Amino acid sequence: MPVSALIVSLAYQLSASSGPVDAALKATETPDTFRAAFTVTLKSPKAVRTFSFDPRNQGANRWELLEARGEDDDLDEAVAAWASEPAPDGRLFPDDLRPSVGQQVDVQDFGAAWRVRFKHKPSLNDGELDVWIAERVDADAWLDPVSGRFLRLDYSLPRSVRGPDGGRLTRFQQSYFLESDPTWGLSYIAAYTMGFEGKGGFQTINRDYMATVTSIEFFFSSPEAEEKFEAQQQRASGRTLAER
Repeated sequence: MPVSALIVSLAYQLSASSGPVDAALKATETPDTFRAAFTVTLKSPKAVRTFSFDPRNQGANRWELLEARGEDDDLDEAVAAWASEPAPDGRLFPDDLRPSVGQQVDVQDFGAAWRVRFKHKPSLNDGELDVWIAERVDADAWLDPVSGRFLRLDYSLPRSVRGPDGGRLTRFQQSYFLESDPTWGLSYIAAYTMGFEGKGGFQTINRDYMATVTSIEFFFSSPEAEEKFEAQQQRASGRTLAER
């Protein structure tokens, strides 16, 4: 018997407001006062850049270059845009995922993990190009039903499409790899990959990037913010116990 015949899965539709899906979404909803200091390595086929970021430092010491190898103007432009943001650590938290997922999701249960398929709905954080891509990609979230935490988010283009400014987008793949902080139970993005291919004007453009976050330290912006979060978590746990 072929191995594929032994793989059994169940498919059904669920509300995103209950069960493991709701728990996983709640873990992505970090408060604005939750901050992170981290090291990130960004790679392209032509270059590598490693930076450290700490919001507690001032000026240029907040975002520091640790290593640079190779030459890639596009990678450097992306890094500069990230570094210029008021809170670069905000990219580690997929806190707008719930509105993007919507009310109902299609779940395929593989036992050890669920594949949660949804149609990505643009959020307030999405730009014009983000909205255009969201209308054309397939979106999948891989979920551990036991821990109630997302493991991975995948966005992929099922077929080539005409670009918004001409040409064709023939490949697009974007993946976020999530982990959970053991102290606070909140989910964060530990790695990210993105690749695309566009064709037009008798040329083909390929781009592939990867970002890996390490040496992460999470903390709250103040003792009061930490106390407020802990109180909210305790109230939420109390309601859950009462409902049981």
